[in-house]
Amino acid sequence: MGAYFDLMGFADGGWGIDMLRATAITLAVALCGFGLGSLFGMASAAASLSPIPSLRYLADGYTTVLRGVPDLLVIYLFYFGGSAVITQLGHLFGAEGFVSAPVFLTGAMAIGVVSGAYQAEVFRGAVLALSRGEIEAAKAYGMGSFLRFRRIVLPQAARFAIPGLGNVWQLVLKESALISVVGLVELMRQAQIGAGSTRKPFTFFLTAGVLYLLISLVSGAAFRAAEARAMRGIRRVS
Repeated sequence: MGAYFDLMGFADGGWGIDMLRATAITLAVALCGFGLGSLFGMASAAASLSPIPSLRYLADGYTTVLRGVPDLLVIYLFYFGGSAVITQLGHLFGAEGFVSAPVFLTGAMAIGVVSGAYQAEVFRGAVLALSRGEIEAAKAYGMGSFLRFRRIVLPQAARFAIPGLGNVWQLVLKESALISVVGLVELMRQAQIGAGSTRKPFTFFLTAGVLYLLISLVSGAAFRAAEARAMRGIRRVS
């Protein structure tokens, strides 16, 4: 155990600071991707519930394509496609050679687009679970669309959406490891670097697994607490 703590410690020669920094990057890219996914998901859910057929077809195409292709492929498309666009723009202004897209930005956007396809179904299901009688009563009371959404739809849909969003967050957290393929030094990539430098892959990958598990446990507890708070005063029927 002493050798392990020396290797993963914070003294000279230890990899503790590097692993914690990579963990912070993993959290940052996962949070950014999840946040972007929430925006995409809400927009897609609204489009899928729209009475306009073209919006429904667009939302259905978005969720079908993004849930049907590998996440790694989406990351590659965003990174290399973005790099190609940036390179061409650079050539227009006199730059030479290949210009790489920002790996954090492209990774977060790729995760956001993918997670948005899953969150769209969560939000759509949450809205469909609402009591139609309450919405009709709000209309009869004279509430406008925005006020009805703010006071009736959003608070109740959030209660139904929290458990599903918790599951999507766990997927996003694991998807963040895929961004290492385009050069972002997040937790998985840092574990690979440490394993290659010290020739102790088991130690580094075990540590990475423990750190991922800790993040998962803490965030899972946060989602359960949010769900419990949202359901206060509402009797569950078993």
